[in-house]
Amino acid sequence: MLGKGVVGGGGGTKAPKPSFVSYVRPEEIHANEKEVTEKEVTLHLLPGEQLLCEASTVLKYVQEDSCQRGIYGKLVCTDFKIAFLGDDESALDNDEAQFKNKVIGENDITLHCVDQIYGVFDEKKKPLFGQLKKYPEKLIIHCKDLRVFHFGLRYTKEEEVKRIVSGIIHHTQAPKLLKRLFLFSYAAAAQNNTATDPKNHTVMFDTLKDWCWELERTKGNVKYKAVSVNEGYKVCVRLPAYFVVPISLPEEDVLRFQGHGIPIWCWSCHNGCALLKMSALPKEQDDGSLQIQKSFLDGVYKTIHRPPYEIVKTEDLSTNFLSLQDIQTAYSKFKQLFLIDNSTEFWDTDIKWFSLLENSSWLDIIRRCLKKAIEIAECLEAQNMNVLLLEENASDLCCLISSLVQVMMDPHCRTRVGFQSLVQKEWIMGGHCFLDRCNHLRQSDKEEVPVFLLFLDCVWQLVHQHPPAFDFTETYLTVLSDSLYLPIFSTFFFNSPHQKDINMHQRQLSLPLTQSKSSPKRGFFREETDHLIKNLLGKRISKLINSSDELQDNFREFYDSWHSKPTDYHGLLLPHIEGPEIKVWAQRYLRWIPEAQILGGGRVATMSKLLEMMEEVERLQEKIEERHHSQGALPAEGPSLLRSSARLSSLFPFALLQRHSSKPVLPTSGWKALGDEDDLAKREDEFVDLGDV
Repeated sequence: MLGKGVVGGGGGTKAPKPSFVSYVRPEEIHANEKEVTEKEVTLHLLPGEQLLCEASTVLKYVQEDSCQRGIYGKLVCTDFKIAFLGDDESALDNDEAQFKNKVIGENDITLHCVDQIYGVFDEKKKPLFGQLKKYPEKLIIHCKDLRVFHFGLRYTKEEEVKRIVSGIIHHTQAPKLLKRLFLFSYAAAAQNNTATDPKNHTVMFDTLKDWCWELERTKGNVKYKAVSVNEGYKVCVRLPAYFVVPISLPEEDVLRFQGHGIPIWCWSCHNGCALLKMSALPKEQDDGSLQIQKSFLDGVYKTIHRPPYEIVKTEDLSTNFLSLQDIQTAYSKFKQLFLIDNSTEFWDTDIKWFSLLENSSWLDIIRRCLKKAIEIAECLEAQNMNVLLLEENASDLCCLISSLVQVMMDPHCRTRVGFQSLVQKEWIMGGHCFLDRCNHLRQSDKEEVPVFLLFLDCVWQLVHQHPPAFDFTETYLTVLSDSLYLPIFSTFFFNSPHQKDINMHQRQLSLPLTQSKSSPKRGFFREETDHLIKNLLGKRISKLINSSDELQDNFREFYDSWHSKPTDYHGLLLPHIEGPEIKVWAQRYLRWIPEAQILGGGRVATMSKLLEMMEEVERLQEKIEERHHSQGALPAEGPSLLRSSARLSSLFPFALLQRHSSKPVLPTSGWKALGDEDDLAKREDEFVDLGDV
């Protein structure tokens, strides 16, 4: 069918308006030209890092832009990271360079940070794994730090597409051996010349002296002693070489069940009460063995419970608290709120964002962890009771709760050095299975549970509510969470101190990579058939556990009393745990979503604006003084040392890397109430993009 302007168009009739419609996307017009003029960007390799595969003419899409814009470049995969090498348009300026990551670039993804890989086939998004029969025209990578990358492969050579896609899938998704981690290549190639200040360094707790120092610092050396019975890991590979037990506990008791069933000291309160933890005894079936275990536990129990001088309260975290499955399920739902493919998807989910957040239960889990830590703090501080944490291996929830209690009660743990020493003591030496919980070897998705991230999120709630009480900021916690997937530090890549020592110092030996899997958790007394131990010790333990009503009354009185007084930032610190007080850690979870940022807003931008105003006042005062003393030319103004607050974001410093957003920031939830789409489009002109100021 032809339009009226085309038929009979002659003489004095007006020329028809152009009616040509292009069905070619903008990037296709200059595809060949781009291929020729593409700049060569140098790939920076770390010591020991090797290039595995690469592909040219790859289009990296702008994530928040739904019109498929982006930049061309080269996509490479090394044994350490996936990197996109584009032109220098997105490079940081000199002022911003100080805020960039010094190990990985803006377009780098460490192999351990890859969460899921998707391919787009004929506009359909499908997960990629294993050997592919057909290769995608677009690659989407979801990262564990919640970044989302889109790479267009339509104009890449077919052989290069096969090589890069297969390489990325294999090196990020396939199970691997521990000795194949980049950590070992880097350790062998890098020069370890780091000098530490003995007066201001992290306590590593790898010597008897370190434990004795901690006992002396907390005044716990009166009732507890550091032992070297496990030196060389001759008793148990699960425990550190050195640890602390009650003074009255014979060292031969540690040998009985390879460290199981032993109360291990975590921390001492100023009033002499202690926080301890204990792992479950091996599972036994016959009555004789159960009787032996009963006698053993009864003797151990008397070393920490000697009324009226010492009373112990038992907290069984395996049965009366969260399960690892609860944490895993909640975080799986929670992270989907932030893995946004484009701005359209963001605005589509905005109207139901809070209901999705509530359904994930992640904030509720944080609240329960903080509440449990406050309950234990109340027992230690107000009731003068020892607290014994029980768990199957005492290496997950015990690490979480004991660390939170110490952050709340010990101001030393709120300094940067003290916090790092706490992580080293409770998590690294405490035997938390980072290798399994972070799934670094890709051997079992069921074992992947973000227990340490949950701890950092709980600490962030405290930092957010009481900033003056801490020697570090939320940015420190965010960077620490990113370090979980950075295999140049050995801290978070082993299941136990024994595994780390064997592999880092004797890597030529062929040793088991992970600990043997334990039986499913059934509480402190393993099986339902263990009637004897339950009957014999159940009454005794039940006396130590307050009734729920009494516990709630004590907790509420302790909690309300503390919050009714002025806060002492150098003493006990309790968080608010009411519904609205537990918030989303925006810097950690929303930093890669431009629509969620407030340009020129947030605490850092506000402080920067105040400093700018103070600096401006000082300059004006100097000008006034100059005019009073001299009528000559005023001296030239020096460059301002402060960055413009308008350049900052509520998610500083990570938001500095996001400068492509073309849409204004609207309040979340209920934006459709502003009117229909036409009205909403008109309102966009009312906003000012401060990023270009």
